[in-house]
Amino acid sequence: MNKNKKIIYKNFIQKEFFNLNNNKKINKKFYNILNNITFDLNSSKSVFNSLSNKFKFNFKIKDLNKFKKFNTVVIIGMGGSILGSEAIYSFLKKKIKKDFIFLNNIDEDELQKIKSKQKLSKILFIIISKSGNTIETLSNIRALKIIKKKSKNIIIISEKKQNPLYLLSKKMQIFHIEHKSYIGGRYSVLSEAGMVPAYLMGLNISKLRKNLLNHFRARNKIYLKDSSIKLASILQKKKLSNLIFFNYVPQLNKFLYWNQQLIAESLGKNGKGFLPIISSAPRDHHSLLQLYLDGPKDKLFYVFSSDTDNKKKINSNILGKKLNFLNNKSINQIKIAQKNAFLKVLKKKRIPFREFKIGDISEKALGELFSYFILETVIVGKIANINPFNQPAVEEVKVYTKKILY
Repeated sequence: MNKNKKIIYKNFIQKEFFNLNNNKKINKKFYNILNNITFDLNSSKSVFNSLSNKFKFNFKIKDLNKFKKFNTVVIIGMGGSILGSEAIYSFLKKKIKKDFIFLNNIDEDELQKIKSKQKLSKILFIIISKSGNTIETLSNIRALKIIKKKSKNIIIISEKKQNPLYLLSKKMQIFHIEHKSYIGGRYSVLSEAGMVPAYLMGLNISKLRKNLLNHFRARNKIYLKDSSIKLASILQKKKLSNLIFFNYVPQLNKFLYWNQQLIAESLGKNGKGFLPIISSAPRDHHSLLQLYLDGPKDKLFYVFSSDTDNKKKINSNILGKKLNFLNNKSINQIKIAQKNAFLKVLKKKRIPFREFKIGDISEKALGELFSYFILETVIVGKIANINPFNQPAVEEVKVYTKKILY
């Protein structure tokens, strides 16, 4: 267990689900990987550079200030280019005074809704694609017909290469921010792709980046090591194939979709992988819980909760004396009781789980969660001899799509 002011991390994974026969060898491998990551923090060619406190953005704050006047912002992107900023918006929405819309699919109804919302010139469009070549993103901007010469309501974020988006920005003289070529989309939330939208949400991006190195510190490495080694062993044994994100914190829902892509795309290779499934609680106590607790034992649960919800008590006898146990309880107390009952049954049935308790709905807490799961996912992949950075099957589908369209 690792405890700090913001987040509590715990693992309850029984020995039968992993194999640590070569414990010394695996420990050595873990520290070699972590040492390499630590060395790469300040390398301008490493994905981990975005975790460094010396990381340099490819934009200046003063250049973004001219876009702060827009009260409606549409972000257009796919996958890692947009999931991170959507997670930020969802988690910290109470602090954000503007309306953000996320266009992350080809959806004709959503396109029509944006077109009819107001004058498109009154909306700020942030278009994000690392490659500058993403078919869905290019299709959406074509459908919206927003590109005009010297448009003052568009920001394009892409690699500075000979790709459609960068060439378009040059030709039409539209504000362009370079997406670093060495940071892949699903690892980009703490770089330009996530921090430009976060700044325009009115958030403090310095606070978002404040706790990124927490798990490099000596005390916190113990939990990271324990988790990474056990998960890599489970991945290789293939005994548990499903990760159930059982979520009692509605603000975390979009973060879990970001995490779903990170884990699925990074580790789902060579016949190995986890299927991450987002499950909302306590709603799913009444739909999926029977299967979860009494069905196939092929699941590892990630249970997310928070103690920060409204503490207002329920005081009402309208439902009669039989429900007096609800009196003087807050909604959050009821939810926590349900969570604790769920954990008790998981333990009783020896179903493996991990617990993540969020103590603070803040930029710092969210930044730490982003950095933790990036670190853990990469380390798990490397221990299991999986390349966590590529996506060969995805690229294969992209190639066939283009061939069909041509």
